[in-house]
Amino acid sequence: MNLALVTETFPPEVNGVAMTFGVIARELGRRGHALTVFRPRRADLPPLPESGDYTVVSLPGFAVPGYPLIRLGLPAGARLRAAWRHARPDLVHVATEGPLGASAVAAARSLGIPVTSSFHTNFHAYARHYRAGPLGGVVLAWLRRLHNRTRRTFAPTRELISELAGAGFRDLTLMSRGVDTLCFHPLRRSTELRRNWGAGEDQAVVLHVGRMAPEKDYDLLFRCYAAMRAVNPSLRFVLAGEGPLRAGLERAHPECHFAGFLSRPEIGAYYASADLYIHASRTETFGNVLTEAMASGLAVAGFDYAAARQFVRHGENGLLAPFDAPEALVSAAELLAGDPFLRAQLGRAARLAVEQHSWERVIVDFERDLLEAAGQAPATEAVA
Repeated sequence: MNLALVTETFPPEVNGVAMTFGVIARELGRRGHALTVFRPRRADLPPLPESGDYTVVSLPGFAVPGYPLIRLGLPAGARLRAAWRHARPDLVHVATEGPLGASAVAAARSLGIPVTSSFHTNFHAYARHYRAGPLGGVVLAWLRRLHNRTRRTFAPTRELISELAGAGFRDLTLMSRGVDTLCFHPLRRSTELRRNWGAGEDQAVVLHVGRMAPEKDYDLLFRCYAAMRAVNPSLRFVLAGEGPLRAGLERAHPECHFAGFLSRPEIGAYYASADLYIHASRTETFGNVLTEAMASGLAVAGFDYAAARQFVRHGENGLLAPFDAPEALVSAAELLAGDPFLRAQLGRAARLAVEQHSWERVIVDFERDLLEAAGQAPATEAVA
């Protein structure tokens, strides 16, 4: 097919959606599809090496006020219509719901081009973290209207599909996430990196990777950290990522190591060089960081939903806390910090649990669903 992918986040940005569609773009290109990625321009980040698997078209965008790491694309309906009249795609897939994504849905529909979309971020759930709780319903209504104007909406878990269906979203289809088991591998463990963190081989290191923003629940994460330090005073805490909370967290916790923005290969070494991972957020649609930590052989603890519900078997390859019980997550973190034998046992089992979940199966299923949406394959019933 001739495919157009419209996304407001893409490598070299480091987040779950950017990583997911970076892999998808690469693999669809390698499977013989002509893929063009339309994304906001990012002159502030190191450019990626040229890829022969897909073409990138950079469009005007703007930084989110107070959060320059995140950029949104400006509406680009006229430019997209001109591009697609010149080289008509068989299908347009819109990965994000910002101004650029919304204009892409409208442009594709105006030209009669099949368009699909992805639901990857609980923007409506973020409202309460930014003192805008009453706007959550408005945001959800906007998301529903946008996605229901596309032929299919892909979501990463059946749990989320059920939630969206209950909120009035239609034509929902599962698109799970794979794990790059080569990038995230226990063999990437680095004694030198641990030494830079001030951690000896016998000291436990807890890692956090992600956007340093209110919706990630850093208050709960640092409650876990305090409980872990109480039972294991030598424990080190390493945080990789950027965001509006970073400066305040660094001032409040000078004993922690803040690594900042890292490339994908660098993050792989960080994971493998740590010992445990605590996933405190409850606003994820999936949570790639959890499966990346498991692939790296870390003992993990998280809430019983999204990726954790799909991959973690409590007490066998990780620890789960009920979704509405933050104190249970604190207790799980405390247990992992104080028991090196449990950490080692769970870490080995975690790696085994995700080894077979490569991107290949995910790409094959997604490719089939795109062909069906474009009318180029026999239709199968969407998940409702």
